Amino acid sequence: MKDLVLYRKYRPQTFSEVSGQDHVVKTLLSALKSGKVAHAYLFAGPRGVGKTTTARLLAKAVNCLDSSSLEPCNKCDSCLEIMENRAMDLIEIDAASNRGIEEIRELRERIRFTPIKGKYKVFVIDEAHQLTKEAFNALLKTLEEPPAHAIFILATTEAHKMLPTIISRVQRFDFKKFGLNDILDRLELISKKEKVKADKKALRIIALNAEGHMRDAESMLGKVMAFSGDKEISVEDVENILGIVDINLAIKFIDLLADKDSKKALEFIDKFINQGYDLVQFIQSLINYSRKLLLIKISKDLSKLIKEELSSEQLNTAIKQADKFSIEELSKIIEIFIETLFKMKRSSFPQLEVELAVVEIC
Repeated sequence: MKDLVLYRKYRPQTFSEVSGQDHVVKTLLSALKSGKVAHAYLFAGPRGVGKTTTARLLAKAVNCLDSSSLEPCNKCDSCLEIMENRAMDLIEIDAASNRGIEEIRELRERIRFTPIKGKYKVFVIDEAHQLTKEAFNALLKTLEEPPAHAIFILATTEAHKMLPTIISRVQRFDFKKFGLNDILDRLELISKKEKVKADKKALRIIALNAEGHMRDAESMLGKVMAFSGDKEISVEDVENILGIVDINLAIKFIDLLADKDSKKALEFIDKFINQGYDLVQFIQSLINYSRKLLLIKISKDLSKLIKEELSSEQLNTAIKQADKFSIEELSKIIEIFIETLFKMKRSSFPQLEVELAVVEIC
């Protein structure tokens, strides 16, 4: 299935292909240029933002047999072995399933051996925060006295769970979520390469719902491509296949709440469910959109924080809608929807939870 492989197929193979993490790429290229690559790094940040991809790029760069560029050549034996997942000098460990002291002791044994082909043995430990305390302590000893031929890259989504003693011995890079335009550009590029005609509005809905995670966006695109027959992607395909709610539905619903029209709002919910939409997704969309209205209500200058997420027409509508509510009302609406979302996930009658919320708001 393409939703499983698309993000791997188009994984960046050079630093120049990495988008949205310029601060990381620039520093790593500078280290490669000066020959001062650190022995240990911590790549911290949300899931699906390029931590493992960047780790593999660094592994390729330090062991690339072509020294004419800082970028990996992707043609020499060392680069090809990494790209084909058969490199003996790149050891990738998932700490979520290999978190104990025995695994770290085994790793320490492997560190003693010199690289087979390249200059360095590169050890990438994914989800490093899940290591046990004993495993952390065993790893700490290795980080304190690392062999010259070893580079460690610890990747984590929860840096606050890393031991301070570990953090003090590594160079830390904080990866950030991708901007909407970065994700949209990437989806358009992949669609073009896959020779798929995609409605830009459909791609925008995917990008918005990825919430800054590039891998999620690529996986969603792959799923839609697989089920739509790879020919053309429409807004309807995205909504039906992924259960994603177009923000325009949230805009229409907010109008009903502004008018205190509980009858039409309840009818809207019933029709929404009968058409097969995901009610949880809808409430999440309402929370997201209500937040936008709150920011605008507090100050129109804050609209700059959300302008990437809305079309100019939607932004103008949001400004007009914000005028229909007080700050207190919008705050209360958000609170009610958040509480409703929490109740829905535990309720046998999620539709009823939404209906009660609607009545309370109206």
